[in-house]
Amino acid sequence: MNKPPPEIDGAKVLYWAWSGDMPFGWVGEGVNSRVVAIFGLAIAQYRDSSVIYRFSCDKNWETEQDADYSSVEEAIKLLPKQYQEVEAQWYKY
Repeated sequence: MNKPPPEIDGAKVLYWAWSGDMPFGWVGEGVNSRVVAIFGLAIAQYRDSSVIYRFSCDKNWETEQDADYSSVEEAIKLLPKQYQEVEAQWYKY
C-alpha cells in the first residue's frame, strides 16, 4: 500500500485510497492527450475552506485531476465511473 503525503497540492489529506497493481482508471483521451493511470485517490481540504476536494493521482501522488464537493461522503459516493476499475477502500489519514 502506498500512503499519500499529509498534504496534496497544499490541501490536508483526510481520507485516501490506493488501487494496488491495477489503476482505478485513466485520465486523458484523444490523439493529442496524454493518458495517465490513476492509482491514488485522496479526499482533502484546504485550510480555512469548507470545500472538500477529491484528488485523482498517479503512482507518485501527483494530482492529475480534481473535483470539489460539499462533504467527504459526497466526494466518496460520487466517484466517477472512469475510476471504478478497482473498488476503492478508503482509509482515514
